[in-house]
Amino acid sequence: MAKRYDQYCPIAHALCAIGERWSLLVVRELLEGPKRYTDLAAGLPGVSTNILAARLRELEGSGIVQKRRLPPPAASTVYELTDYGAQLEEVVYAMARWGVRTLGPPGPQDDLEPDWGLNAFPALFNPTAARDMRGTYAFRISDDAFTVSLAEGRVSAELGIDPEADLEAAFDMETFFGLASGDLSPADAIEQGLVELRGELECLERFFEAFSYAPRIVARSHEPVAV
Repeated sequence: MAKRYDQYCPIAHALCAIGERWSLLVVRELLEGPKRYTDLAAGLPGVSTNILAARLRELEGSGIVQKRRLPPPAASTVYELTDYGAQLEEVVYAMARWGVRTLGPPGPQDDLEPDWGLNAFPALFNPTAARDMRGTYAFRISDDAFTVSLAEGRVSAELGIDPEADLEAAFDMETFFGLASGDLSPADAIEQGLVELRGELECLERFFEAFSYAPRIVARSHEPVAV
C-alpha cells in the first residue's frame, strides 16, 4: 500500500490505494473484463510475478479488485473489478487522453496488443459531443480492426469489422492520431489520400467530433485577480 501523506485530501487518499507502480495498469487491464493471473501478466510486460501478486493483494484489500472462481468446465480463478473499482474507468480514461497528447503515435520499436482499441475508443468518447448520435463504425487502423457501436449515449468497441457497419474507414496510426487530436480534419485526410472511406464524409466528421482528445472540462483561468 502506498504510504500515507499526512493530510486530509481525497487525492492523497486515492493515491494510497492506486498510487503504487503497476496498480493503475492492473486496473486498466481489468477494465476490459475479468482476467486470469496469467492474462494479467501477459498484458503487463515487465512486471515481476511477486510485484503483480502484491499489487493484486493490495487492490483486493482496498475493495477495488475481487477474485472469482469460474464454474466448470473452466474452473479457473479470475480477477475482476468491484463496482467501486469500475468507477476508476473515468480516472484511467482521463489520464489516457491527457498522456497521449505528448506520447504521440507508436514508433517502430513500440508493440501494441491487437486489442488496444477496446480501451482507446471508450477513452476518446465524449458523451456530451455525441448528443443523439447512434450507429456502427468500422475502422482498419494499420494492421488492426475494430467496430465501434454507439447508441443511447453509450459506446462499445469490438475486434474485427462488422460488414453491416454504417461507415468503414481505413488509415494508418499516424492518421488516427491526427484525426483524434483535431490536428487533421477528415476532409483534409481524404483529400491527401490518407483515408479509404466507405460511407459519408459527414459521418466520419461527426464521429471524430465525438471521439477525441479534447478536454471534458474547461480549464480554470490562472490569471491574477485584481484587488
